Amino acid sequence: MAGKKAGVLVNVDTKEQQNVIENGMDNTNALHSAFENGMKFKFSEQSKLLPVSIKNNLASQDNISSENRVKHKAKRPSKILNLNNDISCNIEQFLEEQIENRDIKCPPKLSKNSRRSRAGFGRGLPKKGGGGGKGTWGKPGSELIVEEDDIDKDVHDPNYDSDTQDNCEFESILPKLTTEEFERVVDTVIKEYFENGDTNEVAMTMKEVNLAGLQPALIEKMIIMAMERKPSHREMTSVLLSDLYGHVFTEEDFEQGFNSLLKSMTDLVLDTPSAPVMIGNFIARAVADDCIPPSFVEGYRGNVDCQYIRSALEHADNLLSMKHGLVRLDNVWGVGGGMRPVRYLINKIQLLLKEYMSSGDINEATRCLIELEVPHFHHEFVYEAVLMVLEDIHDLLSPFICKLLKALATSVIVTPDQMRRGFQRVYEEMADISIDIPHAYNILEKFVTECHAAGFLPEELIRNIPSRGRKRFVSEGDGGCVKSNGY
Repeated sequence: MAGKKAGVLVNVDTKEQQNVIENGMDNTNALHSAFENGMKFKFSEQSKLLPVSIKNNLASQDNISSENRVKHKAKRPSKILNLNNDISCNIEQFLEEQIENRDIKCPPKLSKNSRRSRAGFGRGLPKKGGGGGKGTWGKPGSELIVEEDDIDKDVHDPNYDSDTQDNCEFESILPKLTTEEFERVVDTVIKEYFENGDTNEVAMTMKEVNLAGLQPALIEKMIIMAMERKPSHREMTSVLLSDLYGHVFTEEDFEQGFNSLLKSMTDLVLDTPSAPVMIGNFIARAVADDCIPPSFVEGYRGNVDCQYIRSALEHADNLLSMKHGLVRLDNVWGVGGGMRPVRYLINKIQLLLKEYMSSGDINEATRCLIELEVPHFHHEFVYEAVLMVLEDIHDLLSPFICKLLKALATSVIVTPDQMRRGFQRVYEEMADISIDIPHAYNILEKFVTECHAAGFLPEELIRNIPSRGRKRFVSEGDGGCVKSNGY
């Protein structure tokens, strides 16, 4: 390496370790301490200037015995003085300050994107063999020896394959139901619920599909389907709505669903004339089940023009405002047929027959019998009807009862099995009935013959008609003579 002062070029051996001392310094101890620092500077021939006195001090370095020299491991800064021409003129001042403080530091880094170590020590090689830093792909050739586990665990590796991971989890994405799919799914699920009454199954099915904002439409659909069925189905629908609250439906869903029902009240009345009363019952029951707040009904007060909507809201308000209203709303749809006491059902059947006797309206009697929702108990209806015929002294009820039973048998509201069981019960109890009604056997035989002629009683019941047993006092083979007591 060359230095220049006042036009004189000086050659400097770059292979030896040397300490730079200030200009004109002859002290070998200072030179020795510079060597202890073990720093090495390299200067370019064009941009690095050294004073002439450095040459003399370097020449005196050869006379120092190597045995007396303190040996240290070289600590070579990797980026020492990659200086520009701007600081070449001040090199002497820079070196003097460094040696005076006995602390040689690297000048500010001049290479922005250099990958060499910034620690100030080392051999000047890139960090991590060129595999460190942002945007690097690793050491050259590392792609040949990379471990497969490293690839599997590194999500950002170009060769990463998520399908090869053992502990990966997949989540299914359900598409939103179309209008046709929604109608089909809801119709099937609600009909099955009316058969089995399992609310948990309905909740599981609704969670398996992506309703995606169709919850209010689902509430509206469930209530409309219940309005077209029996009171027991409406009670089941109210229970279902209450059980699904918090799992499938929210309070906002209920409010939006009932708002939609009230807006379509005019169309619902055309198919179901009693729609205002039914929707009022559903609203009151929802308030009692804490699905919607009482303020929902109050919010419509004075803001309704449609008479049907006003009627529904007034009915709901009356149910909520009556004494012990929230408790009574548990039976707003009545008690289900099979859950009512037998004595209660018998009284209802007797009242039904008495009303029919007074009005003679077969359609009304048929409707009332259907509303009882006890098809398994229709044999009691047949039994009570036949018993009323036997108790009629003037024999005026026989044609009316025969006509009613024929209408029920023809429409299969009362099945042939229920009809047979009803008459069979009368046959079995004739011994007790005849005690109160002496002519019961004659009346029964006449009525059964009339019903058979009407065409709804089988031949089996005709053959099994009971008859009164007669006590013989005279032997039929003795010619009318009374038997003696002797043998």
